[in-house]
Amino acid sequence: MKKLILSAAACLMLFSCQNEQNESTNEPATAATQRKCASQDVLEAQLKADPTLAIRMNEIEAFTQKAMLTKRLVNGKIEIPVVVNVLYRTTAENISATQIQSQIDVLNKDFNALNSDYNSVPALFSGVKANVGITFVLDQVVRKSTTKTSWGTNDAMKKTSSGGLAPISPTTKLNLWVCTIGGGILGYAQFPGGSSATDGVAIDSKYVGLSGTANAPYNLGRTATHEVGHWMNLRHIWGDANCGSDLVSDTPTHNTSNFGVPAYPHYSTCTGTPVEMTMNYMDYTDDRGMYMFSTGQKSRMSAIFLSGGSRASFRL
Repeated sequence: MKKLILSAAACLMLFSCQNEQNESTNEPATAATQRKCASQDVLEAQLKADPTLAIRMNEIEAFTQKAMLTKRLVNGKIEIPVVVNVLYRTTAENISATQIQSQIDVLNKDFNALNSDYNSVPALFSGVKANVGITFVLDQVVRKSTTKTSWGTNDAMKKTSSGGLAPISPTTKLNLWVCTIGGGILGYAQFPGGSSATDGVAIDSKYVGLSGTANAPYNLGRTATHEVGHWMNLRHIWGDANCGSDLVSDTPTHNTSNFGVPAYPHYSTCTGTPVEMTMNYMDYTDDRGMYMFSTGQKSRMSAIFLSGGSRASFRL
C-alpha cells in the first residue's frame, strides 16, 4: 500500500490543466468495448476555462486531508436525493422507470457493501474493503425530447440554451443526466468545487442500470457507481498517470488503467510491485470485474459531507 505525502505545490500540480476537452457531438452511438470515463478530461477543460477552480479544489483537498488525518467522521445519515434528467431522441434512449430504479438500487448496494460480489474481494484486500454507508433515493425523473444524436462532454446536456436540462437544486440533490454522449464515453462526473450550474453526473443511456438499454459488459450499473465516486471526490485508482497517486493511502499504486476482468493477482511494475486492486470501482474494468471501495476512499468521500465540506449541504 502506498503512503500519501502531499505538499501544497503537489496539490496545485495535480489540478493543473494538461489536455484539451473532446467536444465532438456527432460520434456514432455504438456500444463501447472498453470503459472510457471523461471526468479527468472535463476537469482539465474546466481548469483551463476557470483558473479559480484550482484554488477551490486545493482548499477542498487541504480540508479533506486534514479530516482524514484527524479521523473526523460524519455525524448523521447521508441520504442523497437523485434527480434523473433523461434526454432522448429515440424510444430506446427514453429509458424506463424500471431501468432508472434498477440503477438507484445498484448505487445503494455498491455504496453499502450489499452487492452480491462484495465477498469476492481477495483476502489481501479484505482488511480495507469498506461499507461507505451512503444511500440514494430517487427524487424525480425529468424527460425531454431532443433532435441531438449525441451530446459530447462539454456539458451541453446540462444547459437549456443548448437544448439540455438545467440541474434541479444541485446543492442538495445529485443530478444525473442520461443521454447519448458519443465518442465511446460511458460517462463523466464533475468533481467537488465546480460550478453548481453544471454539477452532477452524465451517463450514456446504454450503460444505466440492469435492464432495457443496458449493454454488456457495462450492464450491471457500475458506470454510475464509478462516476458518483468521482462526484464524491475520488480519483481514478491509477491517478491518471503511470504509477500515479489517487490521493488514497490504502489503494496499491497502479501502472495505469485496467480493462476487462484481469486475472488475480495482477502485479504492478511500480515501486514495490504491489498487487493491483483491479476490482476497485475506480479502475476501468468491466462491470463484473469491479466490486469494492477501500476504507481510505470511504474516508475521502465522507470528508466532503462534513461541516465545512464542499458537499455538507447534502447532510440530513
